Amino acid sequence: MGESLHTVKSNRDRMPLVFLRLGVTAVAVTLLAGLAAPGVATADSSVTVPKAAAGQDHPELQKAIQEIVDSGFAGVQLRVHDERGDWVGSAGVRKLGEAAKPSTNGRFWIGSTTKTFTATLVLQLVAAGKIGLDAPVAGYLPQLGLDRRITVRMLLQHTSGLFNYAGGQRYDDGTFVPGIPAAGKEWVDNRFRTYRPEELVRFALSKPARFEPGTDQSYSNTNYTLALLLIEKVTGRSYAEEMQRRILRPLGLRGTSVPGGRTWIPGPHAHGYYRYQDADQWKTVDVTRQNLSLLAGAGDMISTTQDLHTFISALLGGKLLPAPLLAEMRTPHGKLGYGFGLWVQDVGPDCGGTIVHHNGGAPGGYGALMISTPDGSKTLTASITAGDAAIDTAKEFGKATQRLVKEVFCSTHARGVR
Repeated sequence: MGESLHTVKSNRDRMPLVFLRLGVTAVAVTLLAGLAAPGVATADSSVTVPKAAAGQDHPELQKAIQEIVDSGFAGVQLRVHDERGDWVGSAGVRKLGEAAKPSTNGRFWIGSTTKTFTATLVLQLVAAGKIGLDAPVAGYLPQLGLDRRITVRMLLQHTSGLFNYAGGQRYDDGTFVPGIPAAGKEWVDNRFRTYRPEELVRFALSKPARFEPGTDQSYSNTNYTLALLLIEKVTGRSYAEEMQRRILRPLGLRGTSVPGGRTWIPGPHAHGYYRYQDADQWKTVDVTRQNLSLLAGAGDMISTTQDLHTFISALLGGKLLPAPLLAEMRTPHGKLGYGFGLWVQDVGPDCGGTIVHHNGGAPGGYGALMISTPDGSKTLTASITAGDAAIDTAKEFGKATQRLVKEVFCSTHARGVR
């Protein structure tokens, strides 16, 4: 899953997975990820601020994350990095029924924020001459019977037209073709099932394409699961091994992992919940444990706010890709304004002109934010966990995201402006 910061309606049209339906709207620093400093309580006992940032009091951010919890979410952890360093805080609870707050550097399912990692890996292989950006994907993966017009570029920009296997696809004539269940009781009952990437792609290929390759743009998780298969084919190693070798280990991202079929989050983490209808009853289930092989290469990773900051600032700061490929990656394309694994959005002069981001959500319980200036110098990374409140989660998540963007990136709200 993933999203632009546009309207809730456009998010729902593009992104059928559960947390979007429940609610997800869209280096001059060291490359070694570190743990957050021990927290000290602020005046609001539901928010913590690290000692290293005690001189950077920002009551607007404290208020904002508390209001997100007050709107019906279970918990929030937020990290903001700018020229003054880091501000981190948390609000709400780690687990329903308990008083402990979420860790300020806890791990969480990041959903479609995974796509930025996958796109970066593909582009590194392009830079190494192992993949051609405008080469037919069928040339690398002939066993799948792909339309030979589909190129690697089309996968990364969502212009292939391939059916979105997760949740399903609505076509221009209004017809909806269901995909693999990613919501409701059917998803809850099957949330521990393991899927193979090729199985997901073959399922998608059994459905009609939404449009001819390269003629339109439509967000599809199938594109990035195909990118995973492409990575494995040209390197001869697993996606997880290549991710470790090329990105996670060089950046010291010790809190980030590709779990495969593993269903649990290692280390400190907050619990996420999913509210669904079973016959005539509404039920809430703890979905902290789930099998995200359903979104292989497209939404299956685990990370922390610190690691997401380190990654996006390193990427946009030119530490992971050659300048020409990075420039293409953050150039908006098509009606979605999507580059290669990044949304690129004009937010007006008061907010610095442009932000780049890729937010995401696991199929139940977890939303992730990764938002930055184009050069990576100012970042906002966060996790928001759903609770058991009967709310329009999509609407409330959209409001929360817009509020945080204004507080961090807009001149009348941003830290340091008095």
